[in-house]
Amino acid sequence: MFNMMKTAILMAAITALFMAIGGMMGGQTGMLLALVVAIGMNFFSYWFSDKMVLKMYNAREVDATTAPRFYAMVKELADRAQLPMPKVYLIDEAAPNAFATGRNPDNAAVAATTGIMRLLSERELRGVMAHELAHVKHRDILISTISATMAGAISMLANFAMFFGGRDSEGRPANPIVGIAVAILAPLAASVIQMAISRAREFEADRGGAEISGDPQALASALQKIDHYAKGIPMAAAEAHPETAQMMIMNPLSGGGLRGLFSTHPATEDRIARLMAMARGS
Repeated sequence: MFNMMKTAILMAAITALFMAIGGMMGGQTGMLLALVVAIGMNFFSYWFSDKMVLKMYNAREVDATTAPRFYAMVKELADRAQLPMPKVYLIDEAAPNAFATGRNPDNAAVAATTGIMRLLSERELRGVMAHELAHVKHRDILISTISATMAGAISMLANFAMFFGGRDSEGRPANPIVGIAVAILAPLAASVIQMAISRAREFEADRGGAEISGDPQALASALQKIDHYAKGIPMAAAEAHPETAQMMIMNPLSGGGLRGLFSTHPATEDRIARLMAMARGS
């Protein structure tokens, strides 16, 4: 409940930031134009995100014949979660990771790398796939798409303000220095908020996945293994498409400065601590 409330607050914050930039520009024409273009781009991404991402990772669909144990595991968990059976994919990738995609539970897909299949025990893998199904159940793709829409609109508005200038409340041209500052800081702020939304959804998916599987300790063990091994195994597709990082169960990107601020995922130790607290019944 706390993380759902946090997500709502962050969504309100990114919306307020968008409206503040629109107000700074003084008129509605540029604001509406940028918003329409951003919504159009993200509308396309929302409807076709599953196909786009699966193609980026060269994922291959499997079924009860080609991957019987894995497919049966996902089916059992989907039944426990009272979800329609999603499409199931494998990715020939050494890096251990997994993700869910699709615009709603009726059009969902879950994917796992061959690396994670080799690394984890069946019990741990079950915890991971339950986490991904929790994303499906919570409609996190919708939330991330909305946040991406607003972040994209903010970036476009900020650039528009810098190049064409804004107006103050009395209709006078705004200070160009202010326009440049907004063009730099507003997209940065939007990205920080977007990353915070992603981290909140990961905590919620951990909780939901533990409830679906009935085994929070297995997910905690899986996260510990993935975190340890993923750092030493680069994931080329993720590095080429960093916008997909927030979909993964573990951040697949190599770290850099200000890692905590811009990370799409919470610290693994924090996730494990919450799951172990669930296992203890606290």
